[in-house]
Order: sequence, then C-alpha cells, then structure tokens
Amino acid sequence: MAHLQLAAVAGGGRAGDEMEEVALLGSYDEEMGGAAPAGGGAEEDEEEAEAHVRVTGMTCSACTGAVEAAVSARRGVRRVAVSLLQNRARVVFDPALVKVEDIIEAIEDAGFDAEILPDSAVPQPKSQKTLSAQFRIGGMTCANCVNSVEGILRKQPGIKGAVVALATSLGEVEYDPSTISKDEIVQAIEDAGFEAAFLQSSEQDKILLGLTGVHTERDADVLHDILKKMDGLRQFAVNTTLSEVEIVFDPEAVGLRSIVDTIEMGSNGRFKSHVQNPYSRGASNDAHEASKMLHLLRSSLFLSIPVFFIRMICPSIPFISTLLLRHCGPFHMGDLVNWILVSIVQFVIGKRFYVAAYRALRHGSTNMDVLVVLGTTASYVYSVCALLYGAFTGFQPPIYFETSAMIITFVLFGKYLEVLAKGKTSDAIKKLVELVPATAILLLKDKEGKYVGEREIDALLVQPGDVLKVLPGSKVPSDGVVVWGTSHINESMITGESAPMPKEVSSVVIGGTINLQGILHIQATKVGSGTVLSQIISLVETAQMSKAPIQKFADYVASIFVPIVISLSILTFSVWFLCGSLGAYPHSWFDGTSNCFVFSLMFSISVVVIACPCALGLATPTAVMVATGIGANHGVLVKGGDALERAQNVNYVIFDKTGTLTQGKAVVTTAKVFSGMDLGDFLTLVASAEASSEHPLAKAVLEYAFHFHFFGKLPSSKDGIEQRKEQILSQWLLEAEDFSAVPGKGVQCLINEKKVLIGNRALMNENGVSVPPEAESFLVDLELNAKTGVLVAYDSSFVGLMGIADPLKREAAVVVEGLKKMGIHPVMLTGDNWRTAQAVAKEVGIEDVRAEVMPAGKADVVRSLQKDGSIVAMVGDGINDSPALAAADVGMAIGGGTDIAIEAADYVLVRNNLEDVITAIDLSRKTFNRIRWNYFFAMAYNVVAIPVAAGALFPLTGLQMPPWLAGACMAFSSVSVVCSSLLLRRYRKPRLTTVLQITVE
Repeated sequence: MAHLQLAAVAGGGRAGDEMEEVALLGSYDEEMGGAAPAGGGAEEDEEEAEAHVRVTGMTCSACTGAVEAAVSARRGVRRVAVSLLQNRARVVFDPALVKVEDIIEAIEDAGFDAEILPDSAVPQPKSQKTLSAQFRIGGMTCANCVNSVEGILRKQPGIKGAVVALATSLGEVEYDPSTISKDEIVQAIEDAGFEAAFLQSSEQDKILLGLTGVHTERDADVLHDILKKMDGLRQFAVNTTLSEVEIVFDPEAVGLRSIVDTIEMGSNGRFKSHVQNPYSRGASNDAHEASKMLHLLRSSLFLSIPVFFIRMICPSIPFISTLLLRHCGPFHMGDLVNWILVSIVQFVIGKRFYVAAYRALRHGSTNMDVLVVLGTTASYVYSVCALLYGAFTGFQPPIYFETSAMIITFVLFGKYLEVLAKGKTSDAIKKLVELVPATAILLLKDKEGKYVGEREIDALLVQPGDVLKVLPGSKVPSDGVVVWGTSHINESMITGESAPMPKEVSSVVIGGTINLQGILHIQATKVGSGTVLSQIISLVETAQMSKAPIQKFADYVASIFVPIVISLSILTFSVWFLCGSLGAYPHSWFDGTSNCFVFSLMFSISVVVIACPCALGLATPTAVMVATGIGANHGVLVKGGDALERAQNVNYVIFDKTGTLTQGKAVVTTAKVFSGMDLGDFLTLVASAEASSEHPLAKAVLEYAFHFHFFGKLPSSKDGIEQRKEQILSQWLLEAEDFSAVPGKGVQCLINEKKVLIGNRALMNENGVSVPPEAESFLVDLELNAKTGVLVAYDSSFVGLMGIADPLKREAAVVVEGLKKMGIHPVMLTGDNWRTAQAVAKEVGIEDVRAEVMPAGKADVVRSLQKDGSIVAMVGDGINDSPALAAADVGMAIGGGTDIAIEAADYVLVRNNLEDVITAIDLSRKTFNRIRWNYFFAMAYNVVAIPVAAGALFPLTGLQMPPWLAGACMAFSSVSVVCSSLLLRRYRKPRLTTVLQITVE
C-alpha cells in the first residue's frame, strides 16, 4: 500500500506545527475536563473494524468450527461468524491489536485458503455519530479572532468541539454529520467574517475499482502519479495482474465519481475505471468453484469409466478379454492399465481430498475428507499390494482398483450437485442485487444552478445531492426525493405491496423500484450501503451467516462423528476377520480367489465411505438461508437464525397500540372550550405549544388548528401550499418558552409568561389543575368511543379539551383472530388511558389489555409474561417501544417505524401490515419443521446405512454393499438434504381465510 499525505499545509513544515495539528482536539477535551478522543487509550478500545473473508476448502460444520477457533484465538479478535454455505467469515476485531493479514494467516494455518473481500476491513468507530474534520481558516490575525471562530462554531447545533490554531490557520471540528454538514460549518465561519475551506475528515471508505488500459508497470506508475495528486485519498494499491486498484479515501473530501473522472482525465482517456460490485465478484467466485468441480468430475469420469469396463464388462467379450490378459512383464495388460488410470484419479484428481484431510488432521480435527482418503487409500494400497503379490508369486488375489476410482468419482459428482444446490439457496440475495440498475441519468447544472444537459453514469457512482432523471419503465437508481414530475412506482420488489404507489413532488422513492408512467426527477439522498435495498441485502446476509441454536447439536455430532465412524470401521474389520479366522462363517461366503482378510476389508471400507457428516452440517444452514431469502421476498426481514428458531414457539404476541394496531395517523375529531376563551384563540394556544413536539398527536393538533384558521385561504398547488404554510406558521404561532415533554403525560411550556399544560389527567393532577364535572363527563364519552382526550390548562386554570381518533388498521381484527387460531395469546400494550385502551381492544378482539404503561414499564410487562417460561413476541414501531422490543424473545418492528425500533428488533416487517406478523411466525414454524426433517433424514441415513455397509444383513440376505456403491450413497445423502431445504422455496404466505378456517363461497 502506498501511503499518501492527506493535504499539504502551506507553511506547516515544522515538526512543532504538525504536532499542534494532531493535538488540537486533545487540548480542547482536556480543557473541558474530558478524555482526549485521539491518542487516549480509552478511545482506542472503542475502535473496531469488520472484515469479510472468503474461506475456501470448508466441507462441513467441523471445518467452520476449526476456522472460528483459529481466528478467535488471535488477540484483538472480538467476534467471529463463519458461514459454510457462503464460504465466508465475518470477523470483528480491534485494528490496534490485530491486522487483517493476521486473520488471513490464522485461517490458512487452520488448513483453509483465505482471501479478504474488497468491501471490508475499514476501521469504524463504534459511534458513527461524530466525525473530526479539518478546515483551513483565513483572515485570523490574533487570539481574539481564534476565540471568535471557536465561540461561533461551538454554538452551532451538532458541533461537539472546535479548536483553532492560529499558527497553522487550521481548525479542527468534531461534529455530527446527521445534524450539520461540512458546508454549513464553512458557511458559519464565513458568516463570522473569515475565509474557510474544508480539507479532510476522519471518515474513510474503501473501494475496489476495475481498470482497463493498465497493463504494464509503466502504466501503473502513471496511475500512481495521478492518484498521488488527489486530495482526500488515504492509501491505494494498484494490481496490474488483476487490473484493479484498491483505494481508501475520505468521502467527506472527495467523491467516488470524482476519483473515476480524475483517473480518466489525468490519463487523457487511456485509463478507464469502474466500481466492482462485491456481489458480482462473489457470484463469479461461486461460478468458478462450480466450474472447477465440474472439470474434476469430468476428468475423473473419463478415467474411471475405462476402469469399470475393464473390471465388469470386458471379461465377457472374448477378443478384448484375451488382449487384457496378455502379459506386459510380470503384469497382465488389463491390470497395468487399471493401475495407471486409477493412480491418476487417486493422486492427481483426488489431491484436493488429501490436502484437506492433512490440514484437518494437522489441527486435530476430522471431516469428510478424512473418511474419503481413508477408504480410497485402503482400497488402492490393498490393490497395489495384491497386484505385486500376484505378479511375483503367481497366485492372483482379487484386485479392487475400480473401488477407489468410483468412490472419488461419485464423491465429486455429489460435491458438484451440492455446489449447484447450495447456489440455489442464495437466489433471494441474487434477485435483490439484480434490482439495482446498471446506469443512471445524471442531470448536469451550470454555475447558476440551471440544468444544461444530462449524462449517463454508472449507478454505483451516484452521490448524495445528485439530481437524476428516471424514465418510464426504468428502475430508480437510489433512494431519494422527487423534485419534479408525477408518476406511479411499483415497490412490490422491496415492500411486497402489490399496488403501484403514486409519487409527486416531495414524495420519497426507494432505489431498485420501477417507475411505471411519467418522467421523474429525483434528488438522491442515500446511496451505496445507505440505501434501503443495500440495508435489506446486508440484513439478509447477516441472518444467513448466523447460527440457529439447534445448529449446536449438529456441530457437536460432527466433532465426534468421524472418530466414531473410524472406530466402527476398525471394529467391523476386526469382527469379520476374527470370525473368519475362527471359522464362524463358511468360506462359501467369499469367492475362491479371495480370503477372509479381503472379505473383511471390503466391509470396513464400505463403513468408512458410506458415513456422511456433511448432511448433518447442512441441515440447518441451508434451511435458514432459504427461509431468510423467502422472508425478504415477502417483506419479512429476519436478523438471524436464533430469532427464526424462537419465533416458532411464541406464546404471546404483544401489540403496541398507536402506530401498530392503529394507522398512526391521528385526527382531531372535536375541540371544546370550557372557559370564556374563544375557540380560535384556544386552538392557537394549543398549536403554539405543540409545535415543538414530535409526538403524532401533536402533529394532528397542529394540522387541525391550521386548517381551522386558514382553510380556503391557501393556493391550489401543493408546492404553493407548503411554502405558504411555512410562512404562516412562522408568523401565526405564539412564542413558546421552556418547552418540555413529560413522558407518558404530555407537554408543558410558557406562553406570554404563563404556564401551558397539555396532556392527560395525570399531568393536570400533578400541577393542581381541577377538571370540571361537565368536562370530565365529556372526556369519558370520548374514551368510551375509543378516542383519546387531550386536556388543556392555561395559567393554572382548565381551559378545554380535544378528542383525537387514530383509526384502526383494517387488518388488525382479522390478524388478532388469526393468532388465536394459531394458539397464540394476543396482548395490547399502551400508554393511553384504560377506557380508550379497552374500547380499542374490544374493537380488535383482544381481552388482555395493559394500559397507562410508561415507556420504561413496557419492558417490565414483557418480563412478567416471560416469568413462567413463555416465549413473548413484541410488535412495535416507536422509540418508546425499543426497550420492550429488546426485552422480548422476538421483537418485530413495523417497517414504517423508527430506526431505533428497527435496530432493537429481531424481525423487520417492511410493509406496514400486521398480516406479516402471522407470516413471520408461520415461516419460522415451516422452516423448523423442514430442519427437523433434514435432521431425521441425515440421522436415519447414517443409522441405517452404516450397519448395512458393515454387513449386518449379509448373514440373512447375502446382501453386501460394494465400497463404490457406498461412495455413491454418501455423495447423494448431502445433496438430498440440500434439496429438502430448497423445497422451502415453494413457501406461500398463509391466507387469513385459511388461518381462520373461513370457507369462501
């Protein structure tokens, strides 16, 4: 890696100045009494990086265990997850203690090949909320200027710390990029009368670019010089062999599109670069693995068929039989040809089995390769010894060269089918990746902001803020907001919602969805890994890499399986050989040219070869991989196999009321004043207080008051309405001071230096405000009709109240009834009053209601239901639901909910539809029924096949399984388990009419 200086500092050549740059924020934190974020050991402990490694050579769950153990043993590694099906390892580590190269070395020492994937291994702090950025500040002449700039910056929202150095004209700012941007920081400095320019930030990203035109070392040097001159690049490495360049850069300082354009312009068009999609790269690796396996299979089959014919068919053809019996030295011609062909199969084509077995044994573990090597080597070595013995003594013992060749051929055939079948299990991710369009149409602006043209670019080069043109029938390139045009968009591939969604100015669009009708101009808001589609793909991948608890059983069995099978094989040989030596069975059981040693050895080899640990190891991960993909297609995102396993046994489903059972679109239905205040003044007072609140009820109150005063006085166009509305709100509302939200009770503030209280009875009682009897009676009537009453007091006197209704979701009652039919007990949980809660619960059919519960108390309700060992699921959408979602055995976040709720949940229901609660539970039950069947097949196969191979039926039936047939059985056992899991792809969402046992005439 060539390391680049971030940005040259004019006049900053002295060592002291460089040290001053580094220590800026450290001195600030020391002044504030805090620990320095840079250079202090405490902060280093908080830094971690995540690496994704492609691991090849794993064949069963024992291999994944060996990789996990090897990597976990390295100091600084915090978490490791290995996926057998994806051939990937996800490693979270401390970059200060361990490097990516150490992880690769650990995996290779464990006997597997490892390759770091290019989209990983970039160190990321645990907290992604703050960045440190460096700005050049001009115009400062003295310490007062420094204090002025620092003072202005520290007052800006989102800035955590700011330090300015006069000597270097540099400022370092720690800020929250979600609250304030680097451009706004520059603007704030310039507004203070100084010049400012952004230099660099602590953010970094890694990208792999494919190159065309770079063939020689001279070309690489030219590219090196081009990149070296670019600001914002941290480090880069050019690989001329693969025509790739790997770049670590500061996305705050330089955009990916700028890097690509600079490479092309700096080389006068000689070099072209493009972003390499990591998913396409993974797909090509999978295709290469399948192609390699097919090549080995063809080669083995090409050499094994003649061996089989020479052994089985040719002796009955006189001419060929005579030819094969001719002597070539001390050997028959047929035996010599067999020996040569089988040697190639055994040691050239079968080399991969020997290498894998050696690596496993070197680290004290065993796998299927060990069994294959033992069985084929025993057959091969015996046959060679028999051939040599016959050549020099004249006695011709039976030779079984075809056994080892056919075993290897059948195992390779099974492996090839397994690779193909395992590829089918990840079809869901492949379909999601294919939703991303290849290109996007970028609208170009001049200096005045006018659109002057358009340009087709790679969709992976879209940057936040770009305005893109979306034609009818094309896919939306990224998440964004419509800035011009109207249309309908098909979002079914993301949300599962079949009806096209209308889009107009200010509407949000999702990348990967299809524009159906009109032309749209959208402004990109999220690109790359930040888009909804990328997050869904990442969530599905993470879930597929996780292990369900039931997998521990398979891992344990796999760890002892091979030693047990080898012991059984030795026991089989010993019993048959001992009984034969003692004359316990007649010599007629084996032909005249054989003996009890060969007879016993064939049984022993069959036992080794027929046993299959792979089927057990594939039983759970294949089913989980298919299920998570199917769930994503139906709008149900599962975060892991453990969540999938717990959901099958759910006893209680707790529903939050607002936004979950209800639509979350509160509407004021009535407003009544119980004092001498005018209704318009009453609504203005309430709206002024609620304008600072983010609660859905507050927005409903503000909307109602606005329309009461200004209905019919607004322009007809939507743009005009929004602009006029913002202007009116700033002039119409009264100024509210000392605003505060009281959790679970309401809000309070000062207007005209008098206290305003808006909330429930508890808030009124706390502040000594008495509610008149007529108001209390009116309030009770509202609550009995499933409406929420909001009480208002001004200057310690009760003024009036408002009734707010939140309509139920149309499917709520049917879903509740469906859960009851599935044997699940529904519970409603709300912070609302008892009368409203019971009225809503009665409407949806829920008997168990928990009302007037504070946000902190929701988790306590979950724990109370868990006390008797019950499995509890929680369905919610808001920040106040996140403690309960985290406390529940299965947390389900409605997709329209907050990021915090989604983060705390185990399931994400992308559509805002309660029917998906039933889908999630039903999918879990179907998946684990399939897993149980997989385990039954895998266990039953070994329990039945091993005794048959050992000759348990031979004394009664004369049935003896040849080793090559045992190899074929072993090869197809794991394929059958994968195919069993693939049956889950036929899963269909349960119809509520079926769940409720309703017959539609």
